[in-house]
Amino acid sequence: MKHPDYNSPAELKQVLDINGFSMQKKFGQNFLINSEARKKLIDTLQVDENTSVWEVGPGLGAMTSEILERNAELTVFEIDRGFASLISNYFEDFAKKDKFFLVEGDVLKTWKNHLEKTKIPDRFFGNLPYNIAATIIADTIENNVRFERCVFTVQKEVAQRMTAKPGQSDYSSFSVLCQWAYDLQNVIDLSGGNFWPKPNVDSRAVLFTKKTDFPSCENPSLFIKMQRALFSSRRKTVRNNLSQFLKNNELAVECLNLADIDIMKRAEVLTIEQLLKLSDIINQKTGEK
Repeated sequence: MKHPDYNSPAELKQVLDINGFSMQKKFGQNFLINSEARKKLIDTLQVDENTSVWEVGPGLGAMTSEILERNAELTVFEIDRGFASLISNYFEDFAKKDKFFLVEGDVLKTWKNHLEKTKIPDRFFGNLPYNIAATIIADTIENNVRFERCVFTVQKEVAQRMTAKPGQSDYSSFSVLCQWAYDLQNVIDLSGGNFWPKPNVDSRAVLFTKKTDFPSCENPSLFIKMQRALFSSRRKTVRNNLSQFLKNNELAVECLNLADIDIMKRAEVLTIEQLLKLSDIINQKTGEK
C-alpha cells in the first residue's frame, strides 16, 4: 500500500479525509513533517538489522518507515484504531518478515503484558504526548525496565524537567528518576512549524543512554519511594517530608545527619548522590523492603 508523502500536510490531510479519520487532540497527535529532523532522530537512536525497537505512537508511520528501512525489528504501540489499521497495511511486507509488530491500545496499559511475551528491546522511541511522557518513562524505570538507548521527543517543558539540575526550578522527582537510570543529552529543538497540525508549543528530543553504574544503591525500591516522598511537598524541608515518610521524626533527623544533609534544606537542592547515600542509610537503619 502506497505511503503518503510524510513531508506534505496536504497529502497527510488527504489520507485522513479519504479514510474518514481526524486528528485526536486527546492523543496528542502531531506528525513530524521535517525529513531531516526525522533522519537525525533515528541516526541518534542508532539502529540496524540486529536492533529491536519499541515505538510509541507511530501515527501514519513516518518514523516507523525510517526505522524499518534500517532493517531493525520494530514493535509499535498505537492507541488510535484508524491509524493502527492503516499502518498494518502500510507495513504488511515487514510484518510477513517478522520485522514489524503492532500492539493496539493505550501503551500505559499494554506495555507490561507485551513485555511478558518477549524481551526488553534494545531501543525505545517516540514522539510522546504531554499527557503520557513522564508516566511511561517513570513507569518503565520504576519497574526496572531500561533500554540501551531511547530517543524521546517531548514538549520542551517536559524535556527541561528531565535534564534539570539541583537548584533549578524544574528539578523534581522525575528529574532524579531519569538521571538515576540514564545519562541524558539534548538532541534537537523543534518549533511547532516542524509538525502538522502545528502545535502551540515547542518540542525537544532527548537521548537517554543506559547507565552502567545502576542502581548505585542497596534498595532501589526504597530509593524510588523515598525520593518521591522528599519532593512531595516542595515548600517543606527534607526533615518534614522525611519524617512523614518514615513516620518518625527522630529517625529522620538521625539519617539526614548521617548523610551530611542539612535538615532545613529542601529536596530540590539535593544531588542524586546525596539522595542515594540517604537511601542506603535509611535502608540500613530500617531494613525497609
